Amino acid sequence: MRNIQDKLLSRGVAHLDDEELLAAFLADGATDDGAVQLAKELLAQCGGSLQRLADSDVARLRMLAGLGLRRAVQLKAAVEIGRRVAVADSQSIDTITSDSDVVKIMEPLIGALPHEECWALYLASSGKIVDKVRISQGGVQATVVDYRMVLKRALEVLAVQVVLVHNHPSGSAEPSAQDRQLTERVAEGCRLFDIRLLDHVIIARGAHYSFRAHGEV
Repeated sequence: MRNIQDKLLSRGVAHLDDEELLAAFLADGATDDGAVQLAKELLAQCGGSLQRLADSDVARLRMLAGLGLRRAVQLKAAVEIGRRVAVADSQSIDTITSDSDVVKIMEPLIGALPHEECWALYLASSGKIVDKVRISQGGVQATVVDYRMVLKRALEVLAVQVVLVHNHPSGSAEPSAQDRQLTERVAEGCRLFDIRLLDHVIIARGAHYSFRAHGEV
């Protein structure tokens, strides 16, 4: 464990691998070598994925590798701190220039949700964000979006461009037939008011799909 602490102090926390990072968090001190083995067992039981570990609820976490309630609660608190920091950082982006900007803004908000949410980003001609609104919230597989609500808010804030964003808790960013139908309806409605549907971005774990990048809007 002391080797991990020395590595952190000399090279920085970013140079720790997943196992080392988890061990550093779990350790009660520099001599707590049991934390290294615990970190190894925890990752093994989560398929080597920190994301799966972070997604586990407290009830499951406390049972993994004998983690216990105290450490399980601490781990969930650390995950939430990281999420809130990411959300705060994402709010510094106020202009959309690509689908990557959309992902940076929205992934911390909806990327890890267990249900689908659809949001709309309303933009000025320069790409500056005028407003950001959650349009709907649904279940694990889908959410029902009223495209008229998307247009209504665009007219209220005098937006000239709209970006739709929603998440896929399933983990696959590939659009469904319903997603494509929604994109077509919103695009058609926007054209009636000389508003442009700039993009529709689907966010999944570690992946995203941009309708604009695929030439579909």
